[in-house]
Amino acid sequence: MTGTPEPATAPPAPLAGITVVSLEQAVAAPYATRQLADLGARVIKVERPDGGDFARRYDTTVHGESSYFVWLNRGKESLTLDVKSSEGRALLDELLADADVFVQNLGPGAAARLGLDAAALAERHPRLIACTVSGYGTSGPWADRKAYDMLVQCQTGLVSLTGTAEETARVGVSIADIAAGMYAYTGILTALFTRATTGVARAVEVSLFEALAEWMGQPANYTRYGGSQPPRIGTQHATIAPYGAYTARDGKQILLSVQNEREWRALCARFLMRPELADDPRFASGSARVTHRDALNVVIAERFREIDGAAAAEALDAAGIANAGVNDVAAFLDHPVLAGRDRWREIDTPGGPAHALRPPVDLAGITPLMGPVPALGEHTERILKERGRTPEQIAELRAARAV
Repeated sequence: MTGTPEPATAPPAPLAGITVVSLEQAVAAPYATRQLADLGARVIKVERPDGGDFARRYDTTVHGESSYFVWLNRGKESLTLDVKSSEGRALLDELLADADVFVQNLGPGAAARLGLDAAALAERHPRLIACTVSGYGTSGPWADRKAYDMLVQCQTGLVSLTGTAEETARVGVSIADIAAGMYAYTGILTALFTRATTGVARAVEVSLFEALAEWMGQPANYTRYGGSQPPRIGTQHATIAPYGAYTARDGKQILLSVQNEREWRALCARFLMRPELADDPRFASGSARVTHRDALNVVIAERFREIDGAAAAEALDAAGIANAGVNDVAAFLDHPVLAGRDRWREIDTPGGPAHALRPPVDLAGITPLMGPVPALGEHTERILKERGRTPEQIAELRAARAV
């Protein structure tokens, strides 16, 4: 590990003593609550008795568990509960009375129909921080529309920017969900701080659409004030050149990026071996290089055809030019930075141990908890006993399919 050594006696986890109750599914809300769990919050994940979070069944690649579910749900307690039943709803209300945070990403209107919207909860539980994750917001013309990651990528215009000139493409990860989950997480942390300093519990609301809309800020400015949107050009950059992937003699793809005139001159002199290009009017400024991108790409591609990938990367490093091989996921898993900085950890899943990345934010002296991934309903009986239910009452609840 790098950084400050951890003390012999570790301090309490930053969110120790915080209880989160979540009615969550899929990606966005579980991503937010998993990060709270990593910091020591107790996260009680309420799941339907008839299958639970549907992300459990996206695939079966991690020892029989979903790759999504393993990524998003470590360190949580799984409680099966039919919140539409009177018994299940009574137990949920008990949990919320003692909780600090409630997170839900139910379908449009479902929380309000159950009396679990932020306004209703504020009346019953004034210290509870209610976090709502929706598709397009809880008000406005699209409040009743369902939203999934790919739909939001389309609606924000992201798909129109991604891919090649010939074909659009989705971003390869659930970027709208991840963005919303990150804003929900930071919003909850902010609300906890606000409650601690002012005594006021403020509700948090995040939508997938508005989270990803924020990430579209640069192309939005470019389009509004430039008159046209950035072109779709694969690995290249719409406003910087040269910036993109080139294929070396041995087939290895190397991406390089030139950000300023000093780097441009170094590229010409030390990699392209054509120092005179630095003052060629077609390439003498950043905007000129973008305008004449095609001609510039021909010159750079010719140089890459003369050299193998490893030698190209070495030459670019020597010239001070930022570059990277275009890795596949297997190469990423073996990346020397992840190994050298000791980022991998082993976590437990219902099917066996699995590797997981340590959270990217390091707090000096704090070890993230990274607890096991729960089986469906694994903690139901324990939680019911904590709430004072007897074995006979638990058996009745199970018989009634309330848990």
